[in-house]
Parts: sequence; structure tokens; C-alpha cells
Amino acid sequence: MSTNPPKLTELQLEYEQQPSLLKGDSPGKEWLDIPVEFRDGNWCHAAKPNVIEDLGFNNPRKWSPEDEDWQLEDGWQKIVKDGMKERLDKFRSFKLFMDICVRCGACADKCHFFLGSGDPKNMPVVRQELMRSVYRHEFTWSGKLFKGLVGARPLSEEVLKEWFMYFHQCTECRRCSVFCPFGIDTAEVTLMGRELLNLAGTNINWISEPASNCNRTGNHLGIEPHTYKNVVESLAEDIEDQTGITVNPTFNRKGAEILFITPSGDVFGDPGIYTMMGYMMLFEHIGLDYTLSTYASEGGNFGLFTSNQSMKKINAKMFHEAERLGVKWILGGECGHMWRVVHQYMDTMNGPADFLEEPVSPITGTKFRNATSTKMVHIAEFTADLIHQGKLKLDPRRNDHLKTTFHDSCNIARGMGMMEEPRYVLRNVCNNFNEMPDHTIREETFCCGSGSGLNTDEYMDVRMRGGFPRASAVKHVKDKYDVNALVAICAIDRASLPPLMNYWNPGVSVYGLHELVGNALVMEGEDERTEDLREDEMVDFEAERAMREEDE
Repeated sequence: MSTNPPKLTELQLEYEQQPSLLKGDSPGKEWLDIPVEFRDGNWCHAAKPNVIEDLGFNNPRKWSPEDEDWQLEDGWQKIVKDGMKERLDKFRSFKLFMDICVRCGACADKCHFFLGSGDPKNMPVVRQELMRSVYRHEFTWSGKLFKGLVGARPLSEEVLKEWFMYFHQCTECRRCSVFCPFGIDTAEVTLMGRELLNLAGTNINWISEPASNCNRTGNHLGIEPHTYKNVVESLAEDIEDQTGITVNPTFNRKGAEILFITPSGDVFGDPGIYTMMGYMMLFEHIGLDYTLSTYASEGGNFGLFTSNQSMKKINAKMFHEAERLGVKWILGGECGHMWRVVHQYMDTMNGPADFLEEPVSPITGTKFRNATSTKMVHIAEFTADLIHQGKLKLDPRRNDHLKTTFHDSCNIARGMGMMEEPRYVLRNVCNNFNEMPDHTIREETFCCGSGSGLNTDEYMDVRMRGGFPRASAVKHVKDKYDVNALVAICAIDRASLPPLMNYWNPGVSVYGLHELVGNALVMEGEDERTEDLREDEMVDFEAERAMREEDE
């Protein structure tokens, strides 16, 4: 299977030669009559049998979405229908979303996958109809009586294949929900769709295996605890080599004031490792009493893309570890779905973390009242408070080799409402910051195109199409302001945006916010710094140094 997306010339030719709603063309067929087409780059590998067994899902087997026979187990339709009924009864929002859509089309052109592909089934309203049509057929009197006249259809293998394709062409970013006059959250429909796909034994590995790994080793990458410790210590050595400053992270230390948890991508992935180095430098700079856990070594939550029960289990492990270690509260790193789960679902999944204290900054005394229930503070708001209170010594000129813009991560902006804190930090650690156009940022931000567990290489064609709206906004500031650095506060973004930038905007690199904090920090006793954390040359301080020596 090819992992190479089409060349730009090929995309241009495809756009010119094929009908597209983006050009005002009619598809020529009703959407119900357009079959799915599995081709290189638009589907993800099926989950491995051992992974399915570990998660306790149905029908573990070797299969491929491009196979004609998906080896579905006998009675799979009843299993899926029963699963739908159970969720309609359990989740009031799901039932509501199935009933209240009037197909007004307000969401139609808000999805990055539709804008990038022109596929009518990627319009959020139609993607919902893929499930709503089955709902009408099975659970409404009008659907049972009038069938196709009211848009009802029975559950079939073809319908299941549609679900598999298009519920995996939704990153659950929730941009469409911002524009829906009824407040329908298509991401919730997608979540239900993926749960039903799991019941049918039609899972994808890039979502299922990270969830399984997290249950087994504590993180999505399946890294063993001793390896996690070794890697963090090696990053501490890199910091000392570059700055002369010794940082001293601790692991599984009982009685620490704060438990720090970040996505495993910050520890094991490039460019996330530089963000991790920034965290560690910040904590050393302020003398924070914190510890890391080798057992809860993952802040991200692939359970959100798998099932409600899986999401609940993965979220709970962080708080179980906080209770075991006896910390006061939890500080969380730069992540997207970690924070959506904590802020939107935790109280109904795991309940308030009453065994922890209301978070109070030990450096500034600030009470983070927004975290009264969760007892978990986002690193961006923690650092913004430190800067606001004058607790950090920063030299933003150290980032003058970067001309930055900021990508609002979907789950942070729309799921948590955090939009100004990271910008405040960014403006204080660098001198060159330019916003992308309105309607592409903050609550209307475009997705990276690879969220919700879809940043796998075999899916690169769809990823590049889905990421086009974000890439287009970056191109605007690149052309206008010569931007060369895209800053994000999500580990998935830092993993998925580099290939997107390399494809659409060569020359734009992706950075974590706290990587730039680490660059700008003036550490007591540090060696003279001429390189950033990536060992790229900073600005030339030679002239300033000569002037200072002359004054002396």
C-alpha cells in the first residue's frame, strides 16, 4: 500500500476533470446511491487480532478494508442494532442529535475534509445521515412505514463500509458544531459510530493499538516504565550539554506537591521531545516540587476515539496514580484530547477528584478555580500565570530566528475554551508573532486533519486533503509575513502537522509552545547560549556583547 499522497499537479488535474460540489457540480446520483471506494491512501489498516483480544472487542481476525469479504460474524446486524438501542437509551444527546437535525446545511462547508475533498458524504450533515438513515429504519415509525421516502434504509454491509470510511474521515474536531443552529455535535455521532463499528469487529489499528498499549504499559506507544525513565534522563543530559544546567526529574516519588503528566509523544517523538525539554527547564527554573509517573506516563486518551468505557479507564489511571503518590494536584502538558476528556467528560465518567486539593500555584499563590473539580491545570495557563506575576526571566530575542503563527488545537480551543493563555505566553517568549486569518483560528480553528487517531502513514492522501484548510491559512501568513514556525499545544498536532507543512508549505517547521519557552528562559548559571533546543543558531548576539564590553 502506498503512503505517498498525490502530487499537487495530480490534485489540480483531479479537481479540473472530476465533478465536485466545491465547483457547484451535482454528483449526478443521490448520496445513498454512491458506493464507497477503498483506494490507496483513504483507509487505515485493520486492528490486529491480539489488540482486539486485549480490548475485549468482537471478532478478532486478520482482514483488510479493501477485501470484498470482511469476515463479519454471524448476526452482526443484530449486535450493531442492539448496540445502537443501548446507546440511544443511555445517552440522551445521541437520541436528540438523531431527531433534531433539519438538514439546513449550515455545517456543510465547515468540515475540513469536505473542503479538502469535495466528497458530499464529508459534509457533516450527510455524515450524520449515514447513521441517521439506519436509526430511522430501525427506531422510528415513519421510517418503518415509509422507508426511503423519509430517508430510511436498512443496515447492510454497504452501509457498514460507509460508516467505516466516513466515521474515520471525521477527526471529531467539532468545528461544525460551532455553526449548527441546534447545537448538534457531529463528533458525538462519530464517537457512537466508531463504538458500533467496534461491536461489528471493524476496528482500525492506529486507534485500537494505542488504547491497548496504554492499558498494558501506561502509554500509547507501549514503552516500558524503565525505558520511559531512561529517555527522560537522556533529555535531561541533552539540556545540560546545551545549557550547562542540571535538571533533576524524579519518578514515582511519593509526597511530591505536583504530578506532571504529558503525552508520551513529548517524550518519544520528534519534535515533541524539545517541548519536554522546555517543561523540564521551566520546572528547574522555578524550583517546582514535581514528579513524573512511569505508570501513568500518558496524558493523551485514545479511548475517546474508541469507546466510552475505554475513555473512562484511561482517564482514571492518571487520578489513581495521583492518589497513590499522595500529590496535591496534577499539572498537565500540551495535549488536545487529554483536556477534552478531563474538562467535558470526567465528572460523569470518574467523578470529581475530591481526594486532591484545589490547585494553587506554589510559586505565585494563584488559585486555579477552573480546576476545582478536576484538580488538573493546563501547562499553558500555569506558565501564563508565572509570566504575568513576573516569576520568569525571559529573553524573547532568543527566538528571533523564528517568525511564528499559532495553531489553536481543536480540543483545547473548542473543548476547553483556552485561546488567550497560549498567545500570552507566545508573545512573551518571541518577538515575531502573526495571527492567521479570522475564521481559521480560536473557536473556528481548522483541524490539523489527522486528529482523533488518524495520523497514520497509510492514510496520507486523506490527511493531506483534510489538512488543506489549515495549510492554506498558514500559507497566507507565510506569504505575507514570511512565517517559518507553526506553534501548537497538542502532541498529535506536533506529530501530524510536519508532513502537512512539508507537503503544502515547505520551509515552515512545527514547534511546541514550551519549546520556545525553553529557548527564551535565562537560567541562573547557564552557559552562553548560541543555539536553541534543536541546536539551530539563535540570533547573533556578537554586536550586543561587544557593546556591553565597551560600556564596561
